[in-house]
Amino acid sequence: MVCTVFLLLLSNFVVQPFLIPSRSMEPTLRVGDRVLVNKLAYRFGEQPRRGDLVVFDGTGSFVRERPAGNPVGTLLHGAASALGLAEPSDTDFVKRVVGVGGDDVVCCDAGGRVAVNGVALDEPYLYPGDAPSVVPFRIVVPLGTLWVMGDHRSQSRDSRDHLGEPGGGMVPVEKVIGRADWIGWPFSRWDSVGGGHG
Repeated sequence: MVCTVFLLLLSNFVVQPFLIPSRSMEPTLRVGDRVLVNKLAYRFGEQPRRGDLVVFDGTGSFVRERPAGNPVGTLLHGAASALGLAEPSDTDFVKRVVGVGGDDVVCCDAGGRVAVNGVALDEPYLYPGDAPSVVPFRIVVPLGTLWVMGDHRSQSRDSRDHLGEPGGGMVPVEKVIGRADWIGWPFSRWDSVGGGHG
């Protein structure tokens, strides 16, 4: 019991396991991977940077606000997902930061790449065979928000899918839960992740 309480406190405030439920971040993250989310990464004035893998609450940006469900079931599921034993809440997502506040993000440039502030991104993490985006866009990221995309662009529902909605696909920085820094499970996949471009 004491061990469980300690793990719950640790996952609530320091490092939380996050079970990857979809293919949207392949090849970086695979279905069933458990990433360790550093919840202190942005607590002391540090801001998300381009290339970071962030876990965020998509309520209000990626999913609509919904009435609360069964509080006991919600609590139990929350505890299980906090320990990496159950899939995350369907309002939590993991994506790569492509643009931060003030950035001009466009796809695609003359070379078919995503460009930020006029500089084409080198994206070695993209799923082999995927285009940087089949959806053309040009946006300026409002201050205090992020433009995020999956690495498996053809399988990822991300900022591009919410362009015409309130908020325009932007994720408020305050909704970021933490930065996915390591794959913790399975042990054969233990590795650090993130940091693709500056």
